[in-house]
Amino acid sequence: MPNMYIIRHCEAQGQSPNAALTEKGRRQAEALAHLAEMQQIDIIVTSPYERAYRTIQPLAERLGLKVVTDERLIERVLCGQDAPQWRDMLRRTYDDPHLCYLGGESTSAAAARANQVVSELLEQGYHEPAIVSHGNLISLLLRSWDATYGFAEWEAMTNPDIYRVSWNTDIPLIRRLLV
Repeated sequence: MPNMYIIRHCEAQGQSPNAALTEKGRRQAEALAHLAEMQQIDIIVTSPYERAYRTIQPLAERLGLKVVTDERLIERVLCGQDAPQWRDMLRRTYDDPHLCYLGGESTSAAAARANQVVSELLEQGYHEPAIVSHGNLISLLLRSWDATYGFAEWEAMTNPDIYRVSWNTDIPLIRRLLV
């Protein structure tokens, strides 16, 4: 049965799509390239954001794989404007998956687009795919498979973070890998 790696990007200099990795983030990306558990990856699909792409580039080079970008893996937009109370707003979206703030995207819509990528990779027969994305979107993807993933699990995520998802049954088994 296939295993999938869901990877949160390394430490970055900001949140914009063009935010580069910090020096620490570049070292983290190099360390990811040498993780034994990920040496059998057969395709890499990433958010087109700079920090996500640069996170996985060293591993792709090591494995001789092309990095495929997919817009569906960009970070979830909570709302269309700066909101000082964004953390409380975000917390509410875990309780109400259909809550959608003006200019934003609901939990259910964001999870659905990420799940489209997963479904396509599994349908195409990949056995060890890797997806690189952003904290909130990853937490929503994991939540779509296991309802115990919520706001607290999002808060506990690190940069980088790695989850291995195994499909031994119809219910995916999620395991967080130590970084």
